[in-house]
Amino acid sequence: MKKTKEILIRARRQIVGDRIGNNPSMFRGEGYDFIELREYISGDDTRHIDWNVTAKLQRPYVKVFREERELNIVTVAMLGGALHFGTDKFKIESVAEAVALIGYSAIGNGDTFTHYNFSEALVDEVRGSKKRFAVAVSVEKVMGAELIGHKADYSVMTETLYKRLRRKSLIVIIGDFFDIPQLRLLAKKHEVVAVVVRDRFEEKPEALGFGSLSDPESGAILEGDFNARSVQKYAQKVRAHDVELFENFRSCGIRAVKLYTDANASVVLRRLFEGRS
Repeated sequence: MKKTKEILIRARRQIVGDRIGNNPSMFRGEGYDFIELREYISGDDTRHIDWNVTAKLQRPYVKVFREERELNIVTVAMLGGALHFGTDKFKIESVAEAVALIGYSAIGNGDTFTHYNFSEALVDEVRGSKKRFAVAVSVEKVMGAELIGHKADYSVMTETLYKRLRRKSLIVIIGDFFDIPQLRLLAKKHEVVAVVVRDRFEEKPEALGFGSLSDPESGAILEGDFNARSVQKYAQKVRAHDVELFENFRSCGIRAVKLYTDANASVVLRRLFEGRS
């Protein structure tokens, strides 16, 4: 409970601080309709400069947008035993922090926020709301989820949300993605974004010598000599997996980013939604 409150307070401070600093919502630009071009005025968002027109006329011009409609922002936490791991902090805390930041930003922007927890099946749902309470409940459900002995099933999640979400939504899927999901069908119906939560140690582990490791999802025990050669081979497999994973995202038109447990989640997510990741 204490950790949940800390995550919520920190996320609210970051989102409110961004707004006080005259920074836009991380979702700005989504759901807006282009109207016209006009000359740049000091204080305009430089991301809206039309560089082609600017180059032709030798004066800066910006694109002007009209708000088209509110967004339906959906966060999806893919929960399994592997999230109960971390050197700086547990990966599940980074998942919860991402949910909090996205939720508060969505509600602060006047959008509808919805949250789902999945493991082998749909675990929890927080129905669409514009109240901050929905964010708090969502984070509590993430932090209170049973992880050990469970595994995230991306196929079940995809099938469930494809049927359940009828209104076009911005779906942010948050998990460690050690399986490569088939998200093409979901991405054709909705805008899908992936946040890959990782701990740096699990991508580049150090040699541990002889020992035994327990799989938090299956409970299987792996014993052996985890020397420099074996961990290097493991790291190579992870790199190859991630190359395939991100190529899969790219081919489906899905924006994706890695969020490490020692990273500033607010900075990582803002860069992602501003298209700079």
